[in-house]
Amino acid sequence: MESSFFKERKQEKDVYGKTQKYVKYFWITFITGILFVIFLFLLAGWGALGKMPTFEDLENPRNDLAAQIISSDGVQLGTIFRPNENRTPIVYEDLPSHLVDALIATEDVRFYEHSGVDARGTLRAFASLGSRGGASTITQQLARLLFIGLRSKNFDKYTQKIREWVIAARLERQYTKDEIIVMYLNKYDFARQAIGIGSASRIYFNKKPIDLNIEEAAVLIGMLKSATLYNPRSRLESATARRNTVLGQMAKYGYLTTQEKDSLQQLPLRLNYKAEGYNEGNATYFRWQVKKWAEDWIKNNPKGKNEDGDLEFHDIYKDGLKIYVTVDSRMQKYAEEAVSEHMKNLQKEFDKQENSNKTAPFRGISDEQIEGIINQAIKNSSRRKKMLDKGKSEKEIRDSFDKKTKMKVFSWNGVVDTIMTPRDSIRHHKKFLHTGLMSMVPQTGEIKAWVGGIDYKYFKYDHVNQGTRQVGSTFKPFVYATAIDQLKYSPCYKIPRAKITIPVGKHGVSGEDWTPTNTDGNYIGSLTLKDALAASVNTVSARLMDRIGPEPVINLAKKLGIQSDIDTVASIALGTENLKLSEMVGAYSTFANEGIHIKPFIISHIRDKNGTLIYDNFPERRDVINEESAYATLNLMEGVTQTGSGKRLRTKVSDQYTYKNVVTGYPYEFTNPIAGKTGTTQNQSDGWFVGMVPNLCTGVWVGGDNRSIRFASITNGSGATMALPIWALYMKKCYTDPTLNVSTSEFNKPENLSIQLNCEVDEKSNEVDDELGF
Repeated sequence: MESSFFKERKQEKDVYGKTQKYVKYFWITFITGILFVIFLFLLAGWGALGKMPTFEDLENPRNDLAAQIISSDGVQLGTIFRPNENRTPIVYEDLPSHLVDALIATEDVRFYEHSGVDARGTLRAFASLGSRGGASTITQQLARLLFIGLRSKNFDKYTQKIREWVIAARLERQYTKDEIIVMYLNKYDFARQAIGIGSASRIYFNKKPIDLNIEEAAVLIGMLKSATLYNPRSRLESATARRNTVLGQMAKYGYLTTQEKDSLQQLPLRLNYKAEGYNEGNATYFRWQVKKWAEDWIKNNPKGKNEDGDLEFHDIYKDGLKIYVTVDSRMQKYAEEAVSEHMKNLQKEFDKQENSNKTAPFRGISDEQIEGIINQAIKNSSRRKKMLDKGKSEKEIRDSFDKKTKMKVFSWNGVVDTIMTPRDSIRHHKKFLHTGLMSMVPQTGEIKAWVGGIDYKYFKYDHVNQGTRQVGSTFKPFVYATAIDQLKYSPCYKIPRAKITIPVGKHGVSGEDWTPTNTDGNYIGSLTLKDALAASVNTVSARLMDRIGPEPVINLAKKLGIQSDIDTVASIALGTENLKLSEMVGAYSTFANEGIHIKPFIISHIRDKNGTLIYDNFPERRDVINEESAYATLNLMEGVTQTGSGKRLRTKVSDQYTYKNVVTGYPYEFTNPIAGKTGTTQNQSDGWFVGMVPNLCTGVWVGGDNRSIRFASITNGSGATMALPIWALYMKKCYTDPTLNVSTSEFNKPENLSIQLNCEVDEKSNEVDDELGF
């Protein structure tokens, strides 16, 4: 009995001892594990597991903020950004409540309960080995976006998670929950150049975030799982299914009723996609000009000096500048629509006529000259530049232009996927007619619409301000204005239309003796200045030039804002000089502004991301001619739209007629005062029209990439047919929008006007030029 008792006691002691031993080991292991975890977190905090943000980094996380281009009517036209940094910052008040609800319900339902790390979610993730989610909170996702980047692989993914936890905890101490939400949504990349919720809502739905409805908000929140897999632009079905999952989560956690959820899930996913790449979207040519202007301004306007005394400059790509421009988004839209509508039809007619042209799209030049044009295009091509960068020889490059390859080419019916040689693609793109349009307010200098070409992606050349073209008869008003201002002629003054030769040397004229001819071959009788300009009679312009000489005309043109070189030759009377469309519109606007020239401008003011004004435009203005001479010149140009080449602006539907299958009348039916001038250059290479109403001046140019790309006859190749219809379509659209307040009234007439304007009051009293005995 006794030995048995002691034996049992001994066994109990052994068991107890072993238990104590195990308990001891457990606590040692547990405490060691806790210390190890603490040590890991300390290591992470010290940066031993990877670079950690400093206090300053947490205080001011780096976000490159794209510069915003904001129209005069408050619409964002686009942004200026580095690749993958098209971010438009928003504040919490810009977020609709249902978007925040969708975010919480889908990404982090206990967001307002934890301090950066969701313990319950983390334990669940460990228990399920990640099969039920990774338990990353919104704060952890923000930490990853701000300071860590993409997920690591292998062992690094575990240390990354530890770093996320540490950073998340620090972020929670540094910021409020609302601030964390808005930082996360501002940082996330929604793909397709949509960085942040501000850009994403604008690009995918053409809305501000606050205007998103519930189902649209659910689409964007659904993209947080993967902006590629659930992109509504490229994967509509997946995006719709993900949207419905988000709506389901909102119902699960009480943000929606079951009925609301079911109803919203039945709706089709509708986008209003507005691309914001530099090649796409609205006002592409104009946005390029804004970027160029802003970069030049930044270079010449340092914002101050740093601690080392070095100059510091604004950064257009990351400082979040707000660039307020003069363009009106509505007028820009109407201008682009007008260009598209007319140029499609004009190109169709051009292609039709080119079917019988063996050298299409070129006319009147030799095969050697055509080859020279193509070779120059090859030399300037981006394809050649890329191959040179890769070390390819000139022979390899030239040979590649004759090998067929897959490519996308431009057409008015949309981009075409095809197989052709790069050389043939050059010839294909050469056939397209191009255009430029600029519209401005004469009294302020504000440019309201700017269309530099037909498609910025394929044709980068800006025909408003980048290049010059021969202006033709649109230069004639400068000659007439000089005669009115200096010789005191009235619009009723008569000039013979007989031929005239201006010898070389007269007025310092260089070149050769010059004898212009009239298009209609008529040299009999005399015409008033008003009738002569309306009919664009060349000999009358030449006679005026003979009286005043080229220098006074050139001086006036320069005062009107023409900066391009003008040769001292008599033929400038017919517009032989190459000038910019922007220069012509600015010059014409002076007449509508009572002889005062205001330099056209595109930037109104600039503010930094904090709203501080850092640039404010002060328009440059100067007196050019007196208001009576300016008004008389307007009166001359009104005659162009009443009886001359611009008369079709007033054509009614019933007045249309067809000549050789070409409709030559247009049902525009304008009844308000319009002053303007058409222009057509030699061989129909350039077509112009610049037209004005009291508070808007708009110029249009149309032509080929090369002067040999043109219509065969003036029937389709005149400025009245090529350019004027774009002006008319644009103005029609502007007039249908009463919010624009485009004037239909008379031009402002000077008080006590002394210049005779009514040439029909007393024919006998009209002054008659007696140079030839008329």
